[in-house]
Amino acid sequence: MSLKVNGSASRRSALYATFLLAVGALALCSGRVQANPQLMSEVDTQAATEVSYANFQQWLRDFRQYAAGQGISEATLNKALDGVRYRERVIELDGYQPEFVRPIWEYLDTAVSSTRITNGQEKLADHRNTAQQMEQRYGVPAEIIVAIWGIESNYGSNFGDFSTLESLATLAYDGRRRDFARGELLAALRIIDQGDIAAEDMKGSWAGAMGHTQFIPSSFEAYAVDGDGDGRRDIWDSIPDVMASTANYLDRAGWQSGQPWGVEVRLPEGFDYAQTERRSSAEWRNQGVQAQQGELPNFDSAAIVIPAGANGPAFLVGANFRAILRYNNATSYALAVATLGDAIAGREGIQHSWPRDQAPLTRDDVQELQRALNRVGYSVGGADGVMGPNTRQGLRNFQRDQGLIPDGFATQELLEQLRQRSQ
Repeated sequence: MSLKVNGSASRRSALYATFLLAVGALALCSGRVQANPQLMSEVDTQAATEVSYANFQQWLRDFRQYAAGQGISEATLNKALDGVRYRERVIELDGYQPEFVRPIWEYLDTAVSSTRITNGQEKLADHRNTAQQMEQRYGVPAEIIVAIWGIESNYGSNFGDFSTLESLATLAYDGRRRDFARGELLAALRIIDQGDIAAEDMKGSWAGAMGHTQFIPSSFEAYAVDGDGDGRRDIWDSIPDVMASTANYLDRAGWQSGQPWGVEVRLPEGFDYAQTERRSSAEWRNQGVQAQQGELPNFDSAAIVIPAGANGPAFLVGANFRAILRYNNATSYALAVATLGDAIAGREGIQHSWPRDQAPLTRDDVQELQRALNRVGYSVGGADGVMGPNTRQGLRNFQRDQGLIPDGFATQELLEQLRQRSQ
């Protein structure tokens, strides 16, 4: 058993009695804990001055007492927490940051590969009746349900073999988002207590995402569905439950039956790339936006997405694209699910080429770009190495002022211009 005593103890300090009072006051009617981040920060700050856990097992004993106070049965606590180990590998993965910010075209090459398309078509054929039943029930197309299955776990071939309980306990003790992991661990215990899955069978990723379509425990509680009628919600071994749960999630996220996720478009010469507002299809059409093939869908509220800047493909995306983003809030992910679903259904893929000649930025490059934007007066906040909305807006403003196309797409050339300007 691996115990972390020194480095972890100094980082993982908590006054658990204070924590219990704070969390108890914040519990919602559903039983899921929603902590106020500011309050939790104050609790942790006070805790750090009073009690320091010597090791993981001491923390686990206190958490077990807390979970019992939240209504988890003694039998479940014995089955779920006896023998739970600290997993050093989980902390290594939690702290890992890849050197390069992967270009979207490289991500899509893997996520929507010919093998994954073929396998997806085979999976849809194997489970067509189930997928179509869920489509009728929730309004989510069968190919989208299968596409999420493919992106999340390669159709069940790789949904992880980490113990969800050990992963979440390790992250709650020593991870970057300890309060979040603590709440997810409690949710995992409730799932076991309700009889949906045995503790030893609760497997998933190092981060606590579980089963074929990678639900975290709180999402399982909110969206998982018994699709096969056996009285349990089993996203590990029941494909009907997997498909029903995935479709229910998207339905609850705002999926609009009968609407496409979006469409690839051609933008007119002189298009204002700085626009970030949603508009109706009619308004975009009046600006000269045209579908690559056919007509624009009739969206009441849609955005133009240009994930690789003005030199790459452009898309008009509606409510269903936003529903996919609720599953994973990354444009590359949503586009992968959408285009894999199209390919599984036999529809054509992206027509416009990607700017593959652009060298990717490293995270250090992005941090340098953020610092440079701040120095020359385009405030983007902290230099975290992530191309978030504030960084893209600051970059668009810089591009516009330099007479460039304000597409917010970071390149090595733009970084060099900023280096020169900020010296």
